[in-house]
Amino acid sequence: QVQLVESGGGLVQPGGSLRLTCAVSGRIFGIMSWHRQAPGKQRELVASITTIGPTNYADSVKGRFTISRDSAKNIMYLQMNNLQPEDTAVYYCKGTSYSGSMYWGQGTQVTVSS
Repeated sequence: QVQLVESGGGLVQPGGSLRLTCAVSGRIFGIMSWHRQAPGKQRELVASITTIGPTNYADSVKGRFTISRDSAKNIMYLQMNNLQPEDTAVYYCKGTSYSGSMYWGQGTQVTVSS
């Protein structure tokens, strides 16, 4: 059974930091990514990473967020620095297999507010 479990969300003040974790069991994915969905908005890609390391970021988070993965532990991270109120959203991790199958985690809430 494939499972993706996010953790690390919470409430943080503007300018603060959080690190999200996505623990994966049951499969190794060729591409892993973080997405977020704010109230009333569509889900959007935040960052992605392949098994060999190339990364991609949304323009809105470049220079503030860093995606990484520990292949030995099958865990993906999202280090988020200088968080702003517009980063408030539910953050989801997604795994895409080499065959194109996609799996989502349940999401973790990130709230940036003073």
